[in-house]
Amino acid sequence: MAIADIRREYSLGGLRRADLDANPMAQFSQWFAQASAASSGGRLRKTGIALFKLWHAILGHAPADANAMVLSTVDKNGRPSSRNILLKGMDERGFIFFTNYDSRKGCELAENPNAALTFYWPDLERQICVAGSVGKISREESEIYFKSRPRGSQLAAWASNQSDIVADRTALETKWNEMEKKFPNEVPLPPNWGGYVLQPERIEFWQGRPSRLHDRFQYTRQPDNSWKLERLAP
Repeated sequence: MAIADIRREYSLGGLRRADLDANPMAQFSQWFAQASAASSGGRLRKTGIALFKLWHAILGHAPADANAMVLSTVDKNGRPSSRNILLKGMDERGFIFFTNYDSRKGCELAENPNAALTFYWPDLERQICVAGSVGKISREESEIYFKSRPRGSQLAAWASNQSDIVADRTALETKWNEMEKKFPNEVPLPPNWGGYVLQPERIEFWQGRPSRLHDRFQYTRQPDNSWKLERLAP
């Protein structure tokens, strides 16, 4: 099959202005809960999610992580980079994630704090696109999260100079083993590792619909921090 012939029809549901919360962060929480199967929008939705999980179980595939998101950054020369990372928190400030500050994304965010996030939940035929500015969270907050990570992940944060070129896999494993010996007990937070928060200025909710007439609604932050809601053409 040619790549151009790969397509699907979207038919699970629609999205109306009346369905949306006035606060996009509250609306995000609703959709995220449904994507996490923590709640759902009715009996048909529950049945659809259950059948989707059963189908993946039969195929031996696990559903995608609900908190997976594409983070897009831009360097000082305007060249973009994108990668999948995991959402680790959300509050009135925005969307929180953690990484190595010296990584490519960390360096690009230092040069240009404007960034975008994309969440895609194919089982619900939904997408959320977020754009805003990114800043570091406090060292204390980063430390609280770091202590909650598995020990192996904590050691990896010390062992990996993220985005640097390495000779081979053995070099990584050797460094990890060195860190395991260096920190036999509690693993401290590395000085170049921690959290960011993306404060949204624009959030778009996308619901797939038949014939590519998708439902798209965009929230735009206003000068007084209220939100303007508008429908967009698909």
